[in-house]
Amino acid sequence: MSNKKKLLKQLEQIQENIKALQPILVRDQATSVVLLEGWDGAGKGGLIRRLAWSLDPRFCHVWPIGKPNDGDERRHWLQRFWERLPAHGNIAVFDRSWYGRVLVERVEGFADEDDWKRAYGEIRAFEQMLIDENIQLVKIFIDITPETQLQRFLARLDEPHKRWKITHEDLRNRGKWDAYAIAYNDMLQETSTPEAPWFVLDGNDKRMARIEGLGHIFEQLAMGRDLTPIDVSAGLKDELLRLKAEG
Repeated sequence: MSNKKKLLKQLEQIQENIKALQPILVRDQATSVVLLEGWDGAGKGGLIRRLAWSLDPRFCHVWPIGKPNDGDERRHWLQRFWERLPAHGNIAVFDRSWYGRVLVERVEGFADEDDWKRAYGEIRAFEQMLIDENIQLVKIFIDITPETQLQRFLARLDEPHKRWKITHEDLRNRGKWDAYAIAYNDMLQETSTPEAPWFVLDGNDKRMARIEGLGHIFEQLAMGRDLTPIDVSAGLKDELLRLKAEG
């Protein structure tokens, strides 16, 4: 078996594990938040797609986060994220998140220095409130090199169905690589806590990154749970067998 096939088999097994885990999360009325940050072209979308393929969409919502709109700017900057938190038994996946305050808003000058520096404490407090409410929080940062990013941008030109992903904004952000690298490093230093740690994922190998990323999500969401498959009650089973016997 080729290495590519072995990795694909590993990925499929992890997806099956997540698929089997979700009914248990629903049964336990678990509330789960998975957020991904990382460089443009790091593979956030690919990881999210493979996670979503494993989940029942009735109990999962993916939130792609862009810049705040006019309404968002007239209220506390965290308000729009409060409104996207999941109900009991559900999973919310954030493609970018509240960390935009200390990343793009910092680098692009959309937030004053006092505002983005204060945001570190606001984020820690926000995440601690989630944890205190028994919300499972999984934070993943996908790291890649500038060389990997450029290779992926160029590869998108050769794949018509992926060309929509590349934007002038991506290239402009690439020109500020050093500033973003400092912002990412500060983010990890300031907001990785024992209760809400960052999982830093090497995204230079897409296949391995997907396996490791999904594996980490599964491990975190499954932690401390009884993973025995849910069975039907004895009474329901007897009723079904009776109906079967009656033809």
